[in-house]
Amino acid sequence: MAFEKKELKKKSDNVSDWYNDAIVKAEIADYGPVRGTMVIRPYGYAMWEQVQEIFNRMIKKNGVENAYFPMFIPMSFLQKEKEHVKGFAPELAVVTIGGGETLTEPLAVRPTSETIMYECFRKWIGSYRDLPLKINQWSNVVRWEKRTYLFLRTLEFLWQEGHTAHATHEEALSMVHTAREWYQHIYEDYLAVPVMMGKKSETEKFAGAVSTFAIETLMPDGKSLQSATSHDLGQNFAKSFDVTFQSKDKGLEFVWQTSWGLSTRALGGMFLAHGDDDGLIIPPMIASIQAVIIPIVKNDTDTEKLLSFTHSVEGMLQESDIRTKVDERDTISVGRKFNAWEVKGVPLRIEIGDKELESASLTVVLRDTHEKMTIAVKDAAKAITEECARMQKRLYEKQKQFLTDNTHDVTSWDEFKKIMETTKGYLRAFWCEDAECEKEIKDATKATTRCLPLDAPSESGVCIHCGKKATHRWIFAQSY
Repeated sequence: MAFEKKELKKKSDNVSDWYNDAIVKAEIADYGPVRGTMVIRPYGYAMWEQVQEIFNRMIKKNGVENAYFPMFIPMSFLQKEKEHVKGFAPELAVVTIGGGETLTEPLAVRPTSETIMYECFRKWIGSYRDLPLKINQWSNVVRWEKRTYLFLRTLEFLWQEGHTAHATHEEALSMVHTAREWYQHIYEDYLAVPVMMGKKSETEKFAGAVSTFAIETLMPDGKSLQSATSHDLGQNFAKSFDVTFQSKDKGLEFVWQTSWGLSTRALGGMFLAHGDDDGLIIPPMIASIQAVIIPIVKNDTDTEKLLSFTHSVEGMLQESDIRTKVDERDTISVGRKFNAWEVKGVPLRIEIGDKELESASLTVVLRDTHEKMTIAVKDAAKAITEECARMQKRLYEKQKQFLTDNTHDVTSWDEFKKIMETTKGYLRAFWCEDAECEKEIKDATKATTRCLPLDAPSESGVCIHCGKKATHRWIFAQSY
């Protein structure tokens, strides 16, 4: 299905309206029949498959293995870790009837899998020889959100969740930061979105964790998107689920655990970050279609000869690992094809008509700059690969500059409030690290602590809000 440019809402007018419109019209996703649910269409799902392929390569090199665990979790499992059940209780979907009968014990529909996995870890781990245990699963989870937003916040979403068990805390912490680095690599090198990384506050950390490290990304409306998290679980869940191992000196010890996750929200952040009034712009590294080839057939065109040439170009590009698709539909005009693929955000459009056939050349149009160029067929694979690399870099550098321009050091409460009322963005400010002060800041400005940057030095200052002693500058922002 194709769409005229005039049918798409403008990003320059309203980012949120444009985003929802572009996601649907680009055939990335559609709204599900249940409020807050989403159908991911093939074009969108192909990008999630790209993420899976990339991430699987990373984790398997580290010895992480994929598995699958049930989506129904006995409520008694969730209740074993008090902070965990308290944190997820408002978002739980619970099954009380099965097969027409009231269940003896209600079942939670998986909000996350720590509890059901660790019951298995308890059975699988006997001694230090069984460690480290590194398991990842690709699955769906359900969290009953009140406010939903395509990809960014839905009742059900897809993700990966990694869970590991180690003999020492040092090994576990190393795993936590390795996972965080994987996420940074995916966001910056594939999605072309720069990240802010750091440690979450006690209030904002994962329920049941000792500490949480987050990947945060800044969106065009100045709000922050929590984009991935990696958790040091310490021995909290090990003690709740009695996950122990016999150490080398024959003593019985609790394991040290981690969990870490990346969801389809990553795609939403990418869609929102890139794009213009003409539609989405998909970074070439993650695009399921890097180049769309459009044959231009006129009344006097030798159609068979043109299409044969077109498919030979397609084959040549695919041999060079360029993900390519030929759009030879004859039911819509060439102009509507151009518009449709612009909305979809395919990085490069290749036009082939009689002129290109005669000169053995290709007309190539870049999605981000709209620049048009002529490339000889014999040089096409190399040239297109290079153009994809340059586009990937341009998209990243543009977002990097946006992040820099919208990250501010603030020293007064009035300045803090003014920025949050206007341009928003990331504010770096001293904070006393008191939970009540954190709540007051949120109530007054809708801004929350996003993270304490990994490289934040210890300093001497006063809290931006309450004036108490503070030793670190935290990152604040409004969020989704």
